Amino acid sequence: MRVIFYVLVIGVSAVVTFGFSILIYRLSHRFRLYPKIRERDVHTRPTPRLGGIAMFLGVLTAFAVGSFIPQLDLVYAQPGRILAILGAALLIVLIGVADDIWDLDWLTKLAGQILAAGLIAWQGVQIASIPLPGLTVQGSPLMSLIITVFLIVLVMNAINFIDGLDGLVAGVALIANSAFFVYCYVIQYGPTNESNYFNLAQLISAVLIGACLGFLPLNWHPARLFMGDAGALLVGLLMAASTIAVTTEIDPCRLTGECGDNGDLLGASGLLPAYIPILLPFAVLIVPLLDFALAVFRRLRAGKSPFSADRKHLHHRLLDMGHTHFHAVLIFYAWTAVASVGCLLVLLLHDWWWALIVTAIGLLICTILTLAPLSRRKAAEVAVQSADPELVASDAALAPFDALDAAAERFDPDEPPTDAEAEVALDRLHEKGAT
Repeated sequence: MRVIFYVLVIGVSAVVTFGFSILIYRLSHRFRLYPKIRERDVHTRPTPRLGGIAMFLGVLTAFAVGSFIPQLDLVYAQPGRILAILGAALLIVLIGVADDIWDLDWLTKLAGQILAAGLIAWQGVQIASIPLPGLTVQGSPLMSLIITVFLIVLVMNAINFIDGLDGLVAGVALIANSAFFVYCYVIQYGPTNESNYFNLAQLISAVLIGACLGFLPLNWHPARLFMGDAGALLVGLLMAASTIAVTTEIDPCRLTGECGDNGDLLGASGLLPAYIPILLPFAVLIVPLLDFALAVFRRLRAGKSPFSADRKHLHHRLLDMGHTHFHAVLIFYAWTAVASVGCLLVLLLHDWWWALIVTAIGLLICTILTLAPLSRRKAAEVAVQSADPELVASDAALAPFDALDAAAERFDPDEPPTDAEAEVALDRLHEKGAT
């Protein structure tokens, strides 16, 4: 029944976020508080992007309500950590709103992110040690501070980089934090022989789950409200904070076997489950981190700032491959769910290699679903390019699939044919007996 108190926090965060989302949506349209559509945007109509304010107010209210729940007194016994997280969240939201309105330069945004991350680390929410096989590496206070700030800034930007499709960030964060919440709940009692179900990491996860739940109804495709940089950076900040906070809740010697007679290695078989605290954050963020790494590499190679905007993110590429907006979002959800649940199964199953098999199957299915439209388009291209050139040139449905045909020049190469258009082309060739 301990989980009921977290459900209460989730409910408060969700209801408040939803209510303020509706209010901000109406005010934004009344006072025209929305920017012009940019070249890299996927949406086609002006949409308010101040949803991050509603999410922050939901988070703030949930933390305030949590302070009145006696079972959470242990979490609020160190108010400095919570105040630092809320202060950093406020700073990030202000920077995000300013960027959404005035388009700040990347250096200003980065400085604000470092300041926010430093505030959290300064109040003790930081990585104090790194468990390795047989030993625990403990860095100096300065090194712990630097690593913590780096990880928080990295996660914030990784989440912000994938914020390009309706419901994408809110859904991915909801899935990832739900898995992380379950992980924290299990790890605090079973494998560690501890009974403290109430800790800062779980509280942050619960608050963020509620904020995402409350915001998603207005952000689902077609979105009526965007979270903007304020919301995406806020989600990244809280996800990073909860991940780092959980490392302070587990005795590192239980992860490395240094406890001697005082305890055993975490997990049923030892080593692999012991490192889920390290693997899980990277697993649930594998897609955002990959997108972030590719974007930085792409921009630096082109001689541009790593924070400059373009239309070559993974979600853009999914659309270009022929996926619909809805399918592209579901694919991101699927990758996140497989990675998150896979890590949980490693912890929960006695024979963790079964978890690896299930995860591998899930990743294979995700790969097939991701590449399916691409293979269909390639099939259409092969069929069209092997057909009679005169037939292709005279049919507007076929020309886009033949890059060597003069008729294809009428079409924008930056907007390749969709999967549906590939199906039409193949059906047209079949009707004409060209396949």
